[in-house]
Amino acid sequence: MQPLRNVELKARDHDPEATLAAALGHGAADQGVLRQIDTYFAAREGRLKLREEGGSATLIAYARADEATARTSAYHLVDVPDPAALKGALDAALGTVVVVEKFRRLLLWQDVRIHLDAVEGLGTWVELEAVAPADSDLTDEHRMVAELRAVLKIEDDEVVATGYAGLLLEDGAATPRLVDLARTAMDRAYAPYSHFQVGVALRDETGALHSGANVENGAYPQGACAETSAIGALIAAGGHAIREAVVMADTELIVPCGGCRQRLSEFAGAETPIHLAGPEGIRRTVTLGELLPLAFDLEEARG
Repeated sequence: MQPLRNVELKARDHDPEATLAAALGHGAADQGVLRQIDTYFAAREGRLKLREEGGSATLIAYARADEATARTSAYHLVDVPDPAALKGALDAALGTVVVVEKFRRLLLWQDVRIHLDAVEGLGTWVELEAVAPADSDLTDEHRMVAELRAVLKIEDDEVVATGYAGLLLEDGAATPRLVDLARTAMDRAYAPYSHFQVGVALRDETGALHSGANVENGAYPQGACAETSAIGALIAAGGHAIREAVVMADTELIVPCGGCRQRLSEFAGAETPIHLAGPEGIRRTVTLGELLPLAFDLEEARG
């Protein structure tokens, strides 16, 4: 089944009343205010959320580039008659990553949905979604979004690349889930020789979470550190960057070995938070730059 598509743009809205007046003045029809709760799950491909809205619920699987411009979203919608049961099943199977709660004022203009959102923990936003017919080349959709952007006076520095879930994750919303994933990975580690079990959990640039454990081998050098396993899981799932990491072991203070610090630096920046944890939770948080102040950089080496 081919996914549905739209062209969308998201921006901070510093003056919701002016935005509403401009949209209505341009002919948009006010559809009232909706209360929405979006629960995001740890999908291996794309993004997966359960949207609860009034007395209805919809499962939404979608893929969208994180770009600070009008971008295409491809999505599948499934009506959900029993959201509580589905939420419990998906949480048990995949894990809940983050919950986004918002009040959304919905306006319609031609084939564009205008969302004036008040998001818990994030403030006020405006979102434009131009719904595309199956045979569209998206030219009209981009034109409509551009027209509305001009009418609503949305400036370049107000447009964001990241969705609400990603913005909340950047503020630490996924950290407890990462700790849980690292703990589970640690418990499953294969360490029959050292008996030193390590678990690592990573959050990538899309908000997806990945984990790995150390895997030892009778030929000692052939073993793999937990960071290596977790990075492999991230790459295999389509991730490209590390935005946050938890490293856990049942020892006084676990720190990645030198090689794994370099492995992390291949995909993370100097400011990326690295949480050093024990079974009970986080004991200390440092940046990757603090762990590895002089990381090897191939481009600099080629100089």
